[in-house]
Amino acid sequence: MVPEQAEYDIVVVGGSGVDTIVRVGSLPVPLADSVAVPPIEEWPGHTGGNVALGARALGLSVALLDYIGDDWIGAQVRARLAEGDVEFAPMISPAGTRRAVNLVDATGRRMSFYDGRDPADLRMPRDHYLPWLSRTRHVHLSIMNFARFLYDDIADLGVPVSTDLHDWDGLADHHREFALRSDLVFFSAAGAGEGFTTVMREILREGRAETVVATAGADGAYVLTRDGGSTPRHVPATVPPAPVVDSNGAGDAFVCGFLYGRLAGRDVEECARLGAVAGAYACTAPGSTALISAEALRTA
Repeated sequence: MVPEQAEYDIVVVGGSGVDTIVRVGSLPVPLADSVAVPPIEEWPGHTGGNVALGARALGLSVALLDYIGDDWIGAQVRARLAEGDVEFAPMISPAGTRRAVNLVDATGRRMSFYDGRDPADLRMPRDHYLPWLSRTRHVHLSIMNFARFLYDDIADLGVPVSTDLHDWDGLADHHREFALRSDLVFFSAAGAGEGFTTVMREILREGRAETVVATAGADGAYVLTRDGGSTPRHVPATVPPAPVVDSNGAGDAFVCGFLYGRLAGRDVEECARLGAVAGAYACTAPGSTALISAEALRTA
């Protein structure tokens, strides 16, 4: 059961790394030997790092457990999390720190080349993660392969768990265990196309989830709950408070806003509205650096 005096609101597992942002005029990029671009920037974050940083900016107590490399990229991750006041408990991966190269066009739309690099047999020792999981109100698992092996212990502890499947099409095996063993599931509707509502129903029918959320960018989000009928409820998108610069991290920000509402006892529609506000705010600065405060989220 969740401890009465939990030390952490959220423990995030996996998903840190560094994004290299390359700004281009349009996507797809024209074929050429050389393309002149504005200054190339590097931003530590990735999905787990972004959720941890965003939740901490909302005033939640947060810890992040992950593997990073003993390399200069990992040093950037450590520095960014320290700057954001996130408690970080890393282990060293011999494969090095994860990276991504993201092409971002003038409208903020992105195309990401992700280098996950974790070896398939990577496992996080129980004596490393159990002390953290036993002191939190909620666990958020990034879809790193090693994270799937924490589900049994999370279930034994009785701690609610969420995950983000990102652009899952409903078919890829890697995501399925995360989809079916989490209490709260997020994914991007774009990955499943017109069949995203079928994917939502399948997750509820075959898994343990109470709530499934499909984010749909400018079209808002769709929410389906176990006790709310078979038709997903639509939650409108929020207009960003400033021009869109970069959509990188918007989905992670949505998760943060939703979890903030959930931990505060808000209903599902209100949680999704808070997620939409946080996601829109995240688009107004480069590299997942626009982290909304709790006051700005509540008053939006």
